[in-house]
Amino acid sequence: MHPMLNTAVKAARRAGNIILRAARDLDLVKVSAKGYNDFVSEVDRAAEEAIIEVLRKAYPDHAILAEESGDHGRSPYQWIVDPLDGTTNFLHGMPQYAVSIALMHKGTLTQAVVYDPIRNDLFTASRGAGAYLNDRRIRVSKRASLEGALIGTGFPYGHKAHVDAYLAMLRDVMTVAAGVRRPGAASLDLAYVAAGWYDGFWELGLSAWDMAAGCLLITEAGGLVGDLTGEPRHLESGHIVAGNPKVFVELLKVIAPHLTEKLKNP
Repeated sequence: MHPMLNTAVKAARRAGNIILRAARDLDLVKVSAKGYNDFVSEVDRAAEEAIIEVLRKAYPDHAILAEESGDHGRSPYQWIVDPLDGTTNFLHGMPQYAVSIALMHKGTLTQAVVYDPIRNDLFTASRGAGAYLNDRRIRVSKRASLEGALIGTGFPYGHKAHVDAYLAMLRDVMTVAAGVRRPGAASLDLAYVAAGWYDGFWELGLSAWDMAAGCLLITEAGGLVGDLTGEPRHLESGHIVAGNPKVFVELLKVIAPHLTEKLKNP
């Protein structure tokens, strides 16, 4: 394992332990609202602090972009951290959440970890070295079309301006695919695409920390990732389409008629 990836795994597991301890008694967890339907708990903050401590100890000169505390420093190396992706699930006791950590070097994703502490599933990838689940190599699915596919998605709660366009996309995807799933943690959804459990995925209004690690997992597993027009602007726009190569292309075709100008050029 690459030493930087090893550090990210150590940080993710430490955060996962904090999350699991807190999950035993959710009534004691203090919660505040960052915005409409956007919550942060003391667990998010504690997990993030633990991750940053591990990363800082190993690489004190690296920059960090973290969901709760924002930008830290400037460097060609930048860690992108979501300490608890799926906070709403966590606060309701629904066991679908993860720790997501990615490393970007000069604008290119190079290392990725998505850790599911409930199932002890560790998804990892290093650029050019493939994607893995618990040390087993993973690949995207081989499904040849959207027909019969299982697709993941997420509802645009924080982006009401896009609700009508999204619902039209959902309607058309549902009429072709075998099923659409919305568990509520985008980092895990993307990891599931990399593992071949989902054939594709799309969502509007995500942040870089939701997507970065999962995007590298997918590309290292042989899949494709882009924005709603297929261009590599997903980390900047927050809108993403992903899948095995054939489903990726078909998903883009299905959602294309419903793209507003703002979705095409965010």
